[in-house]
Amino acid sequence: MKRIALFLLTNLAVIAVLSIVLNLLGIESILETNGVDLNLQALLIMSAVIGMTGSFISLAMSKWSAKHMTGAQVITEPKNQTQRWLLETVSRQASQAGIKMPEVAIYQSPDVNAFATGMSRNSALVAVSSGLIEQMKMDEAEAVLAHEVSHVANGDMVTLALIQGVVNTFVIFASRVVGHIIDRVVLKNERGHGVGYFVASMVAQIVFGILASIIVMYFSRVREFKADAGAAQLAGSGKMIAALQRLQAIHQPSRLPEQMAAFGINGGFAVGFKKLFLSHPPLEERIAALRSR
Repeated sequence: MKRIALFLLTNLAVIAVLSIVLNLLGIESILETNGVDLNLQALLIMSAVIGMTGSFISLAMSKWSAKHMTGAQVITEPKNQTQRWLLETVSRQASQAGIKMPEVAIYQSPDVNAFATGMSRNSALVAVSSGLIEQMKMDEAEAVLAHEVSHVANGDMVTLALIQGVVNTFVIFASRVVGHIIDRVVLKNERGHGVGYFVASMVAQIVFGILASIIVMYFSRVREFKADAGAAQLAGSGKMIAALQRLQAIHQPSRLPEQMAAFGINGGFAVGFKKLFLSHPPLEERIAALRSR
């Protein structure tokens, strides 16, 4: 889940900055026709530029951000047998998956977790926690690495960026329309856009953004099942099931920073409505899917 949380937070920050800059530069004034009407075509174009730009800047920053958020140290020269095994395992799996060797890193955390991120299939990072190294058996750790390599091979970060970009576009578009309606109909502002427009559009953007994240999280859960299936091919179904069962047995909440929690293989737990905001399916569903293959 860690991969997704960092991406979403960076994405929201970039969008906010772009929105403020466009407002300060007066670019949104092109959306006014005769001081009254809203130019929906121009608004849609502007929304797409902001939405897609924010998404792909987030993607470009994902590997750098992940390293700095977790303190992950990339293994350049292995210092011990464990680091050597990590490099050799990821190298073998990357070759099987048909991608270039990702960077491999370790970050200090008692949490049993791992993540993969990066702008492309051939420029990625796979990182594991010290807790995973200490608490998982070698076969289980191998399956976790295969799961993350599968995310890279499947191009999941690019897929997420495209989905997020489309979602961003409609969130920005709809929020500006709401702001325009509040400004014109409720506040009876007849010329230009007043403070009511900017306040209402920003509030609507936050609300729509939260609702839109449900869509992004749904696609994320779908990609997790596919990464599990990819790991089963690279390392074996038995090893992947054993790794997920180990996570079940540990049954601990993620100790990753809150803003990074959606990136790791240990995605945490939720009940009721909160399940819609989970980037990972429940572990029992993932195990059942592997057993039914």
